[in-house]
Amino acid sequence: MSTVLDNVRSALAARKEKAPYPAWEDAEVVSTPKLAQGSLVDCFSANMKAVSGLVMHSVAEVEQFLAQGHHLHGYCAPELAEVIGTKLGAGITFSTDFDEACYDDYTFGITRATAAIAESGTIVLNDRDTSCRLGALTPWVHIAVVEAATIHRTLGAAIAALGDDPNTIWVTGPSKTADVEGILIQGVHGPGIQIALIV
Repeated sequence: MSTVLDNVRSALAARKEKAPYPAWEDAEVVSTPKLAQGSLVDCFSANMKAVSGLVMHSVAEVEQFLAQGHHLHGYCAPELAEVIGTKLGAGITFSTDFDEACYDDYTFGITRATAAIAESGTIVLNDRDTSCRLGALTPWVHIAVVEAATIHRTLGAAIAALGDDPNTIWVTGPSKTADVEGILIQGVHGPGIQIALIV
């Protein structure tokens, strides 16, 4: 695999400039009905729920959800451990170092989101802000901490704000696939439960 990626990198190195993002008017591509709920937080919350995601507004809600579901050991990003992790009680424990050899032991992961998109209920993760992608993508429950000020109104606004991070992931609800006989299954390629904790 590394040989393939090395070949791609060398082929791209010869290009002096990257292709520019396409230009469009937001009004042409925006789903206006999906933005009719009021504030950006309200729109994001409604649209995330529409794609089977959960929205929470306090650590107490997260703690109650984890305790009721018996999700008692997980991963918490180091930068969030003091702010959020220490407020989790009810026998909930976490590690701030993700041990790949023990990934099955983590029933939840708490990571920072780079941003969110109100129009689609999408969480944006990238390498700069998400300290451990495995902590976001391998546990059954992923809790993305979303700052309300980072919620973009539209997909176009989010694309314009992407920056130059080489790895950006857009997460719209829990992992889903229906490629086997058209049967919808959640949690096959990632978390089966996606939570946004809005702060």
